[in-house]
Formats: sequence, C-alpha cells, structure tokens
Amino acid sequence: MFLKKDIVNAFIWWYDHFTKTFTLTAERERRWEMAYTIKDVAKKANVSIATVSRILNNQKGYSEQTKKKVLKAIEELDYHPNAIARGLINKKTSTIGVLFPALSSMLATELLAGIEKTAHELGSSVIVCHTESNGLKTMKYLQLLNEKRVDGIIFTSEILKEEYYEFIQKMNIPLVLLSTESRAYPVPYVKVDDRRAAYAAVQYLIKQGHKRIGMISGNDQDLIAGKPRIEGYLDAMSDYQLPTDDSFIARMKGFKFSDGTEGLKLLKKQLPDVTAVFAASDDIAVGAISSAYRLGIRVPDDLSIIGYDNLKIADMTIPPLTSLAQPFYEMGEKAAQMIFDLMDGDELIESRIMPHSIAERNSVLKLES
Repeated sequence: MFLKKDIVNAFIWWYDHFTKTFTLTAERERRWEMAYTIKDVAKKANVSIATVSRILNNQKGYSEQTKKKVLKAIEELDYHPNAIARGLINKKTSTIGVLFPALSSMLATELLAGIEKTAHELGSSVIVCHTESNGLKTMKYLQLLNEKRVDGIIFTSEILKEEYYEFIQKMNIPLVLLSTESRAYPVPYVKVDDRRAAYAAVQYLIKQGHKRIGMISGNDQDLIAGKPRIEGYLDAMSDYQLPTDDSFIARMKGFKFSDGTEGLKLLKKQLPDVTAVFAASDDIAVGAISSAYRLGIRVPDDLSIIGYDNLKIADMTIPPLTSLAQPFYEMGEKAAQMIFDLMDGDELIESRIMPHSIAERNSVLKLES
C-alpha cells in the first residue's frame, strides 16, 4: 500500500524526468532547426571566417591556441561543414571527372577501379562519363563537368580533339590522359608504349619457334592503339627477318569479339599455313579462339594465339589465353595521383610509360626446332 509521501516522491521524480527530457528534446530540435554556419563558429571563437576556413582545410596561418578555440567552438555548436559551402571557400568540390569511350569493357573497369581507389583515399569522388567516342556527347559531358565545377579531368582511351582541349583549357583545371597520348598538346599521360608492347608479344611467338605469324589488327586508322600495334608487329617480323606482306594482317574495324571471329576466317583464307596469331586485343583473341573451334582448328596444337591487354577474361577461355599484360589498375592509380599533384600546384608532372609483360597461359605452343 503506497503512502502519501511515496506518491509525492513518485510525482517529483516523474516531473524532474519529464522536464529534463523535454529540455533535451527542445535543445535537439533547436539545433536541428538552426543550422550553424562557419560565421557562427567564427563569432563564437572570436576569430575571422578566413581563420576558421584555414583550420578546416589544414592550411597555415594560425596559432595552436587559436586552433583549439575554433575546434572547441565547432564541438560546442556541433558544426558540420557543408561540402558545397566549403567548396565556395577553397574553390574545390572534391570531385574529378573521368571520360571513357566505352564502359562495358573490362579494360575500363580496371582503370576506373585504380582511379577511384586513389581519389577516395585523397577525399574526393569520381564522376564517370560514357562518351561512346561521340564528339557531341563528349562536349555535352564536358559542359556538365564544368557546371559541376570538378577539380580535374582524366581523359581516357581516345584522341584528344582540339575542341575538347580548348574547352578544358577554358575550364582552367588540370587534365591528364590515360591509356592515350597527344602529340598536338602538352598534356601529361599514363600509358603503355603500344608499339614496343606489340613487338614484345610477337617476339614471344618467335622465341617459341613460330615463323609464319599473322596478325588480326584493330582499325589501322586508330592512332592510339590500332596503328602502333601494327607497327610493333611489323618491326618484330622485320628484325627477325621473317616474311610479311598484306596477306599476313587481317585489318578489322575495331577490337571486339566479332572482329576476332571474322578476322581469323579472313587470315586463314589469306594465309593458310599460319602457325601463330597476334591479336590486337583480348576480345579479338577470344573471338579468334571461338572461330577456330567452329573451323575445327585446335588451339594451341594447330594454331597458337596471343592476345593483348591481359583482361580477366583471358583466364576464362579454353585454353586460357596467353596475353600481353597492361597494368590497368596501376595506370588508373597513377593517373589519379597525377591529377591531385597538379591540383596541389605541382607543375613538373612528367608523363609515365608503364611497364608491360607477358602473361603466359596455354594458348601458345612451343614448336620444336
């Protein structure tokens, strides 16, 4: 049975608890309704807005005592710097734009993975644009990136046209080329030397004892990957004094699977006694393996095939594909790091030729001497 004083005490406890809860809730609601700004932080710490900005952005120009005052004010106000507002102060949005001609390829996936790793480690985000090698679409994306006020642009895998370069120059932000280069404009790049890499792929076939070596090329008008890889093939054949003429190269329009299937048919028709094929991409190589199977040609017993790129699909073919390896992930990382170095004011950024290698699997047969 409750005594009268127990009821009174219970009421007092309930009142105190309710009052404290109400007060805390009201304080939270007041804070939610009142979004503190950098101006409020500066006023509370009795410093200038510029000083608060320098502290938030880890810049110099303040004492340790001032920093403590500002950090205390930030904690007491529960201030969270707005990314857009911070961007207006330091002229940065912590985003970079990346333009890809194709996003469906494994090549783009690896490059992007490397870019994003570095960007996220350095506190930035990535806006990816799929241009489809379409000039009008590329210009629209550049306009979008300008509106988004990105801090830099990585341009990948195709020719940097004059209109693209001039527009980016007007944006006044850093530009790095990835898996491409420009002879017309002084833009730093990250890529493999395609001519030397193609030479290495053909040289590998030669050292395995092959002499009748054909090539399924991409578009020979493509100055980024098409022409240099053909030149590398021809250089190797010439240096080892092996025969070549137009019948040794099946010149295709692109670097796709279908180019490989049609290319092998054409090459076998032009060069029936070919023992090895250098394919200008892994997609072409996989298409060639598929076409060989349909034609009753055994790989590598009847025909050896080496690809170019060393994409993940090279491990999935039957037989697994030997391929010229490009370090795409590391190339993406390097390009992103170069962009951030340029953003930090480093003007002495040099282009980087990345190392290539041969990823040996089971699609090339070593011939007996």
